[in-house]
Amino acid sequence: MGIKERQERERELVRQAILDAARALFITEGYSQVSIRKIAERIEYSPAAIYSYFAGKDDIFLALAEEGFRLMAEMGAVVPEVGSPLETLRGRLMAVYHFSVAHPEHFALMLFDRSVPRIIKYREQLSLLIEMRQRMADTVRQCIQAGDLPEGLDALSVVRLLFTAMNGAAAARLFNRLTPGEDGEALARDLIDLVLAGLRTGGALRFQGMPLGCLAAADDSPGAAAGRGEGSSPPAPAAPSH
Repeated sequence: MGIKERQERERELVRQAILDAARALFITEGYSQVSIRKIAERIEYSPAAIYSYFAGKDDIFLALAEEGFRLMAEMGAVVPEVGSPLETLRGRLMAVYHFSVAHPEHFALMLFDRSVPRIIKYREQLSLLIEMRQRMADTVRQCIQAGDLPEGLDALSVVRLLFTAMNGAAAARLFNRLTPGEDGEALARDLIDLVLAGLRTGGALRFQGMPLGCLAAADDSPGAAAGRGEGSSPPAPAAPSH
């Protein structure tokens, strides 16, 4: 291994150490309570050294979010397209639940800490979400074409409903809201089946999903921050036990 390759490898190892330390601190103490100095102390580096890798705390979070969404996308991508589109849809949704089990800190930080930067404002990281949602929406459309779901359903709205159900099951397990003996995976599967059964009745949906690109544009509008109540977010949730 040459000098340049060794230096690049060492730099990547330090970068990953920074991300690992930051993730642990963000989860245990809450994003808003963690400083660059705390992260530096955790890995016994100087704050100046951290800044040579990341411009600030938000950039560290964005790197963690990108890492997390890539892991989630990879788990969903390996679901085989066998059987009916409906089974493929179920498999991809369960891949999200399995991601929450395999990577609980990523999942909690990405989806449940309201003090972190809104990922929707950062288009590079948002592209991963757009790709995942589009793949899922395409599968929903295949279900409609196959007759497994009624015609006229908006695919993006269906994806949001299914993801919300899945995230609820994941959160129940992640934050110890299940009674001992209750099966989180069984809960997730039942929620998927119940949402799909409800959709099959053909009733009109009140909820309308929006493309993520539109949400990003809306987030840049003048009243967006005020509407969110920025600056008044509650503390980050307690660290999940696993």
